[in-house]
Amino acid sequence: MIKAQRGTKDILPEEITTWQEIYKRANELFTNANCKEIRTPIFEATELFKRGVGDSTDIVNKEMYTFNVGGNETSITLRPENTAGVVRAFIEHGMDRLSPPVKLWYMGPMFRYERPQAGRQRQFHQIGVEIFGVKEATADAEAIILASEFLKKNGIDNLTVSLNSLGCPTCRQKYKDEIKKVLSPYLDELCEDCKVRYQKNPLRMLDCKNEKCIEIFNKNEIKNVVLKDFICDECKEHFEEVKKYLDKTGIKYEIDKMLVRGLDYYTRTVFEIKSSLLGAQSAILGGGRYDGLVEMLGGKPTPAVGFALGVERLYGLIEKIEEEKLDYFVVSKFSDAAINLTLKLRQKGFKADFDMQGRKFAKQLEKASKIAKKAVIIAEEELEGNFYTVKNLETGEQIKTTEL
Repeated sequence: MIKAQRGTKDILPEEITTWQEIYKRANELFTNANCKEIRTPIFEATELFKRGVGDSTDIVNKEMYTFNVGGNETSITLRPENTAGVVRAFIEHGMDRLSPPVKLWYMGPMFRYERPQAGRQRQFHQIGVEIFGVKEATADAEAIILASEFLKKNGIDNLTVSLNSLGCPTCRQKYKDEIKKVLSPYLDELCEDCKVRYQKNPLRMLDCKNEKCIEIFNKNEIKNVVLKDFICDECKEHFEEVKKYLDKTGIKYEIDKMLVRGLDYYTRTVFEIKSSLLGAQSAILGGGRYDGLVEMLGGKPTPAVGFALGVERLYGLIEKIEEEKLDYFVVSKFSDAAINLTLKLRQKGFKADFDMQGRKFAKQLEKASKIAKKAVIIAEEELEGNFYTVKNLETGEQIKTTEL
């Protein structure tokens, strides 16, 4: 038997109703907040992710599904995340000419080659929001508010918002230099990934999950640098504004100086929202500001902020929704009459079906009782009398009628 590939999962009919409800809730909340839905291709030029996500990240170095096409002339990659793709679309379609803010949201599959585990698959789905054109802290607050409200809309209240500021490229460079200086005596003890990050992007080392590296980062002389309030006055003022807006809206947060997120494009505000229900893999949602990404990918300088969440993780936390039963199931040995009535019911907006096998009356009624609220019976008597017998399968009540 051929089975689904490791790290992928079929979304079965009994699960899809809950998935559809998640999409419906996202569409309702984000549309009400003036966000427009966007759908980008599931594959892009590999260069987009190398430049956008960053070649010091695990995503680019280890996890991308990359293929050569067109006689090895073009390299394409299944999208491992969607911010880079949305930015590409923003630039390509001239959205910078629109009046800011430009607020976009999406839902779709992403692909990363990593070891499958609880909450992590090789094909997974994300819902995200991207806000372009606003440099003020109001946009950061809006992103965090929308993220929190969406989780609450899905019945998740036991949330913790972790918050940090990575500063701007100018003040962050001094911070990087200090981290490199204090870690240089331990360079040989760091994992191979961190040795690469040490050269390319020292901040990314703080996101390492290697136990030996974590032990080194927790040494006092290193923690004193990591926990240092390094950001410049302008970045500090921006961060204070973000916190002020969150305080006003009652969103609880904690400052986490170790929070750097797993992507290179972030500047200033970064955040994660966690749920204790997820255990070790506690982050259900993450995001931040990426003011330099649009320009880096060939657009005009444009401030931006956004977030994304894993739908599979969300699905595992929320109350499941049972599939709603059909309004009518047509029970009849006369297939032509059954087809005709079923079509009319559907055209009137009812959910309806019929037995396509012409089975015995009792078998049809048995099936109807499992999947429908009402059964419409068309036997010889009904055909000759030009009426229908409608049985309420929940109460057992039965009536005769000429109209449905």
